[in-house]
Amino acid sequence: MKRADIKRRPMADTTLASLEPEATAYRELDGAGLYFRVKPNGSKSWELRYKKSDGKWSWLGVGAYPEVGGSLARKKADELRADASAGKNPITAKQARQAAEIAATATFETLAREWYAARLGSWDEGTAKRIIGALDRHVFPTLGKRPFEGITPVEWMALLRGLEAKGILEQMSRVRAYCKDVYDLARVTGRATHNPLDGLSKFLQSGKAENYAHVTADELPALLRAIRNYPHAHDVRIGLSLLSMMAVRPSELREARWEEFDLKKKVWTVPVERKGRKKGREHLVPLSSQAIQLLEELRPLTGAYALLFPGRSDRTKPRSDTVFLMALRRIGYEGRQTGHGFRHIASTILNEHGFSSDHIESQLSHKAQGVRGIYNKAQYLEQRKTMMQWYADHLDKLAAGNVAAIRSA
Repeated sequence: MKRADIKRRPMADTTLASLEPEATAYRELDGAGLYFRVKPNGSKSWELRYKKSDGKWSWLGVGAYPEVGGSLARKKADELRADASAGKNPITAKQARQAAEIAATATFETLAREWYAARLGSWDEGTAKRIIGALDRHVFPTLGKRPFEGITPVEWMALLRGLEAKGILEQMSRVRAYCKDVYDLARVTGRATHNPLDGLSKFLQSGKAENYAHVTADELPALLRAIRNYPHAHDVRIGLSLLSMMAVRPSELREARWEEFDLKKKVWTVPVERKGRKKGREHLVPLSSQAIQLLEELRPLTGAYALLFPGRSDRTKPRSDTVFLMALRRIGYEGRQTGHGFRHIASTILNEHGFSSDHIESQLSHKAQGVRGIYNKAQYLEQRKTMMQWYADHLDKLAAGNVAAIRSA
């Protein structure tokens, strides 16, 4: 539409949308000092002509079109004219209103949910629920409605120390990491210049205290019996039992695939890629007769899938990384026993019963330090088969109450 064809003012939305550019920029009066500006490249915007306090006329941008349509532009123009009539500077008044609007929407919860949506595709369903659940439970009620730029390191430290005081160190560490990542999003998108959670970890307890928690020797038999009578998901019960007797990392078992197991040779081959190492070699895990029996019990449940422990909603992904921790929590061992803690128990018992430290460290997939670690490539598979069969038998006896657990000095 040519501007000469404009029939009425204020201009209709169809008129605004169809106005054609010309060789030079032009303004068309919409009404009461509000003009619609069209540039040669076709971009359109709103401008208000107003009289300054010194009596001179000036122009003030009201917004770009079509982001700011006709009705909104007229509303903004009314506000700016009211400011000018009241003796306020329309420019600073406009900036103050914009800052207030941004502050109302730039809360930590809004930013965190934006971060969550951006990262959602990289998490399995269980992980995603755990992350948003932790933020909903521990962060949003206290700091969620605050503008994220106004929350100080002192306030973040207070929130995290509150979690620390409750003894949920792993959860505290996770929450700190999530919130730090949220601020990193703000920083790389130009909405923040610093991250208030930087450096806080130095002054908080490490989550490792909870990650490696394990029961005492006296408590171990009762724990073994509780695991064997786990009343919920059968695959989780089997997983906990395997974890207790194999001394592997929880992630290694959780991500295990059926193709990695050779039940005839009684060995599980954990590939290098799954161990997260760019250099190194696969880890061989001997299978006791009890482990093989558990695997044969598990096969009818999950043998149709590639993974031993496939996720509930997506069978191509493993169970949540907290599946074993949550199971231990359900049977009353929250804060007392974790999946990783079974490795500590195995190491203690095997050392106390005189097994070679080389064999134990190889079973734990620990690399010796220094020159010894470079040259000692032995995996001691045959010796470890004997050792881990003894260990599985020993746990059976403990669970049955047929042997007293040795206390460490």
